[in-house]
Amino acid sequence: MDNVFLMAALAIACQMVFLWLLSIPLRNVSIVDIGWGMGFVLVAWVAAPKTGGPPTVLYSLVTVWGVRLAWHLWLRNHGKPEDYRYVAMREKHGSSFVWSSLLRVFALQGVIMWLIALPIMVAGAEAISEPCWILTGCGCALWSIGMFFEVVGDWQLARFKSNADNQGKVMDSGLWKYTRHPNYFGEFLIWWGHWLVCLALNDPTKIWWTIISPALMTFLLLKVSGVALLEKAMKKRSPEYESYIQRTSAFFPRRPIQNSSADAPSTS
Repeated sequence: MDNVFLMAALAIACQMVFLWLLSIPLRNVSIVDIGWGMGFVLVAWVAAPKTGGPPTVLYSLVTVWGVRLAWHLWLRNHGKPEDYRYVAMREKHGSSFVWSSLLRVFALQGVIMWLIALPIMVAGAEAISEPCWILTGCGCALWSIGMFFEVVGDWQLARFKSNADNQGKVMDSGLWKYTRHPNYFGEFLIWWGHWLVCLALNDPTKIWWTIISPALMTFLLLKVSGVALLEKAMKKRSPEYESYIQRTSAFFPRRPIQNSSADAPSTS
């Protein structure tokens, strides 16, 4: 198992250094976001040659998710300026930003990626010959529902934003009617699905600690780089966003609350 962990760490390090070097002439650190999904694909295929058979299910799920996410982010960000988060960092650190970005952005994301990828690495290193197909089925079901929310949510939002008439408005239809962050909710389900498939391929009593992966992803989505960060930005951008908050669940989907104060159209 140690070799898989080390090889994955080296692969992630190489990817992050490459992206960092690429970001310097481009003057755009946002490319790290595109590399996020592909980093897990890289880890999956670093681990994959170590075993055959059942673990391929998990590697395939990770690959489909990672490639789709990277492609979506490339389409969304291509030709656009650097993300406001990195612009603020660039202004704060000035001439030292190049080295600061290596540590604060690329290296940090690399470490987080390695931790979240634990089930992917363990699946190949500790796989058993007869997986639990009930756990596999449950994991694949969670993954499928998560992909639905993530893919459809991203598609609905991209379509909404492509209409010039919607500029400044809040997306509150489709999946966005039931949760303010269907794509993040989908990501949450996907990583718990990955973990269940990992458990199915191993002795759960030995690798239960890999719950670090979905637990960390859940924390990041809810409290750090996902819901919390975007909500803060949206509240500043739109005074009407509060109306959307009042009637729509932040994360877990539910029917919107109907009341006289929340029924008015909201804009952002």
